[in-house]
Amino acid sequence: MAVLLKISYIFVDMNVEELRDYCMSVKGATESFPFDDTVLVFKIMGKIFAYIGLEPRNGILRVEMKCDPDRSVELRDQYEGVGPGHYTTSLMWNAVALESDVPDQLIRELIAHSVDEVLKKLPRSKRESYLNQK
Repeated sequence: MAVLLKISYIFVDMNVEELRDYCMSVKGATESFPFDDTVLVFKIMGKIFAYIGLEPRNGILRVEMKCDPDRSVELRDQYEGVGPGHYTTSLMWNAVALESDVPDQLIRELIAHSVDEVLKKLPRSKRESYLNQK
């Protein structure tokens, strides 16, 4: 019985449109296609916090987000759907498969975490400007 519950929990249904809507709900978020017409990029204050290739790689859509390196290790150990970013080899970027064992709520939390990671790297004046935006 527990296995059946786990199987039904594994499959999540976040799609590209829901991901886009959530990313664009971030204060000050912008979207663009700076690399080519298949990679949708989300930024705050001119800095990337997430991007997604609109053409599946090996049949899977993945959103790539900044992440604290220690948290990256934990996430990669815990979820099959979390791995290194496609264009990066560091622990600072994760690729998260949309249709995987990663729950939608965690994807939303990781987007917020990515925004926080971007904000931490901004100069204090830019960070304060962002935080004071309405």
